[in-house]
Amino acid sequence: MSVRNTVKSIQDIMRQDTGVDGDAQRISQLCWMFFLKIIDDQDQELEVTNAGYRSPIPEGLQWRTWAADPEGITGDTLMAFVNNELFPALKELPKSGPGDRRRVVRDVFEDAYNYMKSGQLVRQVVNKINDIDFNNLAEKQHFGEIYEQVLNDLQSAGNAGEYYTPRAVTAFMADRIDPRPGEMLLDPACGTGGFLTCSIRHMRQRYVKTVEDEERMQRALRAVEKKQLPHMLCVTNMLLHGIHDPSFVRHDNTLARPYISYGASDRVDIVLTNPPFGGREEDGIESNFPKRFQTRETADLFLALIVRLLRPGGRAAVVLPDGTLFGEGVKTRLKEALLEECNLHTIVRLPNSVFKPYASIGTNLLFFEKGEPTKDIWFYEHRVPEGQKSYSMTRAIAKREGRVETEVAWRVTADDVKARAYNLDFKNPHTVADDHGNPEELLARLDEAEKETAALRDQLKAILAEALLR
Repeated sequence: MSVRNTVKSIQDIMRQDTGVDGDAQRISQLCWMFFLKIIDDQDQELEVTNAGYRSPIPEGLQWRTWAADPEGITGDTLMAFVNNELFPALKELPKSGPGDRRRVVRDVFEDAYNYMKSGQLVRQVVNKINDIDFNNLAEKQHFGEIYEQVLNDLQSAGNAGEYYTPRAVTAFMADRIDPRPGEMLLDPACGTGGFLTCSIRHMRQRYVKTVEDEERMQRALRAVEKKQLPHMLCVTNMLLHGIHDPSFVRHDNTLARPYISYGASDRVDIVLTNPPFGGREEDGIESNFPKRFQTRETADLFLALIVRLLRPGGRAAVVLPDGTLFGEGVKTRLKEALLEECNLHTIVRLPNSVFKPYASIGTNLLFFEKGEPTKDIWFYEHRVPEGQKSYSMTRAIAKREGRVETEVAWRVTADDVKARAYNLDFKNPHTVADDHGNPEELLARLDEAEKETAALRDQLKAILAEALLR
């Protein structure tokens, strides 16, 4: 059976269980089970290649011990084991430092939950998962594609669409930022890890030539995710992409730490992120920031922090809403600081349909480098390709080389921005407004059309009345 069909059959089994309610719970359930199978497959490979390696999971709780035998424990015995032994033990693994995979397992299971109530159905799911060999490279790559489709399914689970940024956007941003092994790369609101996986793929394709290159790349990754489900999904995503120690993905709120406490040791070379926007942070979070930046708008706080976290010469690509471009008050002070401390060299204006149907607000990609003030900003209008009604989630964004004014590219100076009180909402000057005609003539034609419609309606009524009298 193909991996795609295996995943579909697992989801069908879960739908029969009375404890699993909706897509979000089904994906969470699927994720912790896949996580344990992936860890066990990797453990078995590492035990062969590294004589001193020990699994982070106690022997009696390893997948191979309780799940691998298709005729193994089931029913009430299996449920008792999962709920009373497996989960409590994994949640209480020793707190360990970086490089210890026990920390990864503990963080994943810290807020995880077993939603399924039927031990027979759990056994059926476990047996299906056993059909997948995560040490098989071709199968792992194929499953990675299925896994990304599972992430897309989150968008039908209430507000969970906040976890997902279209692959076309993340891949474009990673390509333009061009990360290299050894450069410290951070996503401070990583969701399910889309920017991380695109960056990993980019570096492996272009720069990773040796085992040392791979190790340098992996050691330089950093990420934080506030919510439990996307954190679990991100860690699993990293394992699927060949990251043996995803403990760098922290389950935390980046904004909860005082702004001033981020010092030189916290600086990074690259920030790639789509911070949550449109939401409000909990009471007290804004007090972690300087007075001039205090707000409860999440995207604004992240922008302030990103500028602080970049090293001199560091570069960032950030997804931000239109409101950041034209907003006033704190937003004005943020943009002033951004243009003074960084070279905001590029803004890509995306179509409103990029995040539809889950959000229809306009979004932008801001590219900047820390260390020199902004002189010029190039704007690029990314349009929906001709022949498409809306933005494609998968079609790659075309890259434009060079700085030349075209019908979709234009330049503004820092003085232009300052003259508009730091309003960055510059519209395309090359767009010609559609000529809809003389308003008075249009109103006259509308009035005439309404009269014709009324006359036709009266004729139809007369015909129906005559028919009823016959």
